[in-house]
Amino acid sequence: MQRKQFIRLSAGTAAALMLGRLTVAGQAGGKRMNEPDEVWAQTGNQWMKLESSGSASFSYRDLVVNLRDNAGTKSVFVQSPTLALQGVRLRWKHGFKDGSKFLGDQWERSYGDLAWKTKPEGVKNPWYLVIDDGSNVACFGVKTGCNSICYWQLSDGFLELTMDTHSGGNGVQLGQRSLHTADIITMKGNDGENAFQADQRFCKMMCDKPRLPKQPVYGINDWYFAYGNNSFELIRKTTMMMGELVTDHSNKPFSVIDAGWATYSPLLPGDGGWNDDFSRPNEKFGDMKRMADEIKKAGMRPGLWMRPLCAKHDEKSNLLAPRIPGRDDPKYPTLDPTIPENLARVKRNFDFYKRWGYEMVKHDFSTYDIAGRWGMQMKDSFTAPGWSYHNNSITNAEIMLQLYRAIREAAGDNIYLIGCNTMSHLSAGIFELCRIGDDTSGKEWERTRKFGVNTLAFRLPQHDAFYAADGDCVGLTTDIAWSRNKQWLQLLAESGAPLFISAQPEAMGQVQKDAVKVAFLQAAKPQPLGEPLDWMNTQVPARWKLNNREVTFDWS
Repeated sequence: MQRKQFIRLSAGTAAALMLGRLTVAGQAGGKRMNEPDEVWAQTGNQWMKLESSGSASFSYRDLVVNLRDNAGTKSVFVQSPTLALQGVRLRWKHGFKDGSKFLGDQWERSYGDLAWKTKPEGVKNPWYLVIDDGSNVACFGVKTGCNSICYWQLSDGFLELTMDTHSGGNGVQLGQRSLHTADIITMKGNDGENAFQADQRFCKMMCDKPRLPKQPVYGINDWYFAYGNNSFELIRKTTMMMGELVTDHSNKPFSVIDAGWATYSPLLPGDGGWNDDFSRPNEKFGDMKRMADEIKKAGMRPGLWMRPLCAKHDEKSNLLAPRIPGRDDPKYPTLDPTIPENLARVKRNFDFYKRWGYEMVKHDFSTYDIAGRWGMQMKDSFTAPGWSYHNNSITNAEIMLQLYRAIREAAGDNIYLIGCNTMSHLSAGIFELCRIGDDTSGKEWERTRKFGVNTLAFRLPQHDAFYAADGDCVGLTTDIAWSRNKQWLQLLAESGAPLFISAQPEAMGQVQKDAVKVAFLQAAKPQPLGEPLDWMNTQVPARWKLNNREVTFDWS
């Protein structure tokens, strides 16, 4: 069906009528998706249309998809005892009004690419989809923590939900078990509710039990001026310097030691982003308990960075993940996360962090180390085709959830976790914080402008709905003009989301110290969620509502 043939609906009723065609009344006045018009499954790289067998059941040979209504959601279950299952797709016939705008999410971090779109054809919208017709808002999504990697599409007169069930680069081998792929949820915006407010409310509906920090999170991180060239003395010096700017001692900030503290791989001497053993510090740091004690003496709470799936340079081959494009350099071996021995090793690292006295752990690179790709490279598929992990009976989503839950269990209740390069929708409810965008910078303002401002604007609705949404650091250095950085500092400090500052000592004059003191005081207290006012027309919003007043920034 051509776009010009789509149903024309009046501005005041378009979203309402669209929801009416796709949904039925749910519990407590909510909505629940109707049965799809078509159900498809992918096996052997071929999409097969399933036949309805009644009672919300669809089948192809011994592959069966069952749909169940449950507490306002449409739950999807699939059985495929003999066929390797690569995905399930549900399709609903629908129409939308010309001029409507569409917003989706990203797989893991965003890469400066989030935006309201006017041409939805061919666009994958990870996890959820928001449609604004100018008068009403309609939202479609899946509950967080699902066992498949999900995306929504609008094309050819259909609304489609695809649930990717690959295991590695092949279809999952389910055997006799039934896979609960996802719980579908939908919502219509309320009268007087704009798209940002509807997005935020929908995010809270998608995540039943977020795991949130007890108080607002703020503090410092050394990465954007040290870039791995850190040390015991550098961390002590900068923590003492920044600790003097803290005035709210009822909520102490964190000092997070980023990459560079752990034992180097002899194949990569000096490479802090890849280490041989995340339970042992290198010679620049020595005693990590003493390091944590020094941070506490300076009035901050100690945190550190780690990369859970790094393998040792001389790792036993039977513990390694298979080499695939993007993950085939022998200097960078990765652990197979489906092997229990490897998960036990990741968990043992946290025994050391607890004994040392660390209260926050930022774990990084797990999506890349599992898939061999960044989120921005997952245009056609999650990973390269034709390979499997040791355990090929669980989906990629389940593999990641298994790792995340192991990290959560190991951290316990006294360590906050920041997931970086983790799947956003799978992180919710497990980690207190999530790094929601690609790296900002202490060297290139364009990275901060593109990745920092964009991701904060479009993912702030997830803050305190999925987790505390970390938009990344203010790289406060001599390489970036203070006139630019002070705006990014203000936005983070007044957004209601976490604030982290990466402050080069040489860049900290009295003007900067005064501004950081104010920012720390603001970030230490709960605040109204910041709202981008021009986000429907630009990828880098300049007009913001912060603490109930309008603020305009110049991001040039």
